[in-house]
Amino acid sequence: MHELQERIRKEGKVLPGNIIKVDGFLNHRVDTQLMEHIAEEFQKYFDTSDITMVLTAEASGIALATVCAQKFGVPMVFAKKAKSDNIEGGLYQSEIFSYTYKKKMTLIVSKEWLGPEDKVLIIDDFMAKGNAMQGLIDLVNEAGATLKGIGVAVEKGFQGGGDRFRSIPGVPYKALAVIEEATPGHIVFREED
Repeated sequence: MHELQERIRKEGKVLPGNIIKVDGFLNHRVDTQLMEHIAEEFQKYFDTSDITMVLTAEASGIALATVCAQKFGVPMVFAKKAKSDNIEGGLYQSEIFSYTYKKKMTLIVSKEWLGPEDKVLIIDDFMAKGNAMQGLIDLVNEAGATLKGIGVAVEKGFQGGGDRFRSIPGVPYKALAVIEEATPGHIVFREED
């Protein structure tokens, strides 16, 4: 997606440790018009006619997933990273290692909000190695739900996370901006398919 790539080129920063900072428009300060355009791009790629929800992980994926869910006319559910007192009944859980926080975390979704009848589109703002994404897929599988697709706004292609998801049979995968190389002042994108 050209618009997203241009925003990354102009406003993104490459920090030590291959950290790509896009928080000025994607996941801290959120450009809602850009989110709408990203949702429109995902709607072109995915068949959203029979999905029952958009699923994402807490916290930075919530803004994009909410805009997508609104566009697709379904609820958005996010996997929490900590159990709170207001979650009743059973839980689906998946242990992940967070590249961002450099520690193990548990993704949690209440069985009240995800079940075998659901057809799930996973949407996330950013993917590095894909650990959080794998955790979300594990939650969908544990619930017996159907995974209808995986959409990522920005993928760090040089870390390989997206490659394993592109190869899941029958599950469409789309990353709108795949970064192949990132050094301060220089970002190279993979050519779109």
